[in-house]
Amino acid sequence: MPDHPLRWGAEALWEQLTPQLPGLSVEVVARISSTNTALLERARIVTPPSEEGDVQVRRSVESTAFGRRAADLQPCLLVAEHQTHGRGRQGRVWQAAPGASLTFSLALPLSPKDWSGLSLAVGVALAQALDPAGDAADRAGKRIGVKWPNDLWLLDGQGGGRKLGGILIETVAAGSRRLAVIGVGLNIMPMSTTASEVTTGYACLQEIDPAATAPATLARVAKPLVDALRRFEREGFAGFAEAFAARDMLFGRAVITTHPEVPEGIAAGLGPDGSLLVRTEHGVREVGSGEVSVRLDPQRGAQC
Repeated sequence: MPDHPLRWGAEALWEQLTPQLPGLSVEVVARISSTNTALLERARIVTPPSEEGDVQVRRSVESTAFGRRAADLQPCLLVAEHQTHGRGRQGRVWQAAPGASLTFSLALPLSPKDWSGLSLAVGVALAQALDPAGDAADRAGKRIGVKWPNDLWLLDGQGGGRKLGGILIETVAAGSRRLAVIGVGLNIMPMSTTASEVTTGYACLQEIDPAATAPATLARVAKPLVDALRRFEREGFAGFAEAFAARDMLFGRAVITTHPEVPEGIAAGLGPDGSLLVRTEHGVREVGSGEVSVRLDPQRGAQC
């Protein structure tokens, strides 16, 4: 980890986002267990909301109890330079190498009519912000795709791909409101070739943007993410379905699921609520995200 603070531009982020998120706080910490856990625990301490937001940068934080204030129910963007115990879906641990990844969580009150498909909408917003030209279905070369239900992948243009990042969405009742915590982890830099974590499935943003840094990437995605969340409140997943289809990296591919009634099949797009459609020998079945995971079938490949 660098001895000096990275230049995150927290004040500029705060000024950019507060028109849509009144009372927003932007906080940057050097080290934390999990940004999602920190914001969820803070939200459970119900206190009167503050009218003011703020900007804070801390160099060392080990406890999730830091910074509790009267704005616990107000929007908060929490950024960690090093997240030691990040969490993915189904309790999986997500390790973020210091300086090599962008890890942050955005907490805000959210009131959509239907929560279904929120992680997909977030994935679309991030992919479009990082790779605006990637919506072109016939684009050659590397592009960012979205893997149902909550991953970003770097696609190689030849039918293959590797994981670029992940999204974890959790909600908590806070008084009379519900707070959504949107956790995002993005690989920015290549891992050291000697690191034990290196796998063939790792991708990083510098492969398509060599100048990418964690602070610059945060500045690039923060406002599009907030815009997408507000749009999701108004339109639900329907407002993102077409854009998702353009980046759906599972479509037409053989998949294996943990759903007992749909163990395998061919991914056939999404239903209106964002559920995965799988074509099986018994017809097309729907698979909800819930506790179901999906992976590509390496033996069958694309089956368009």
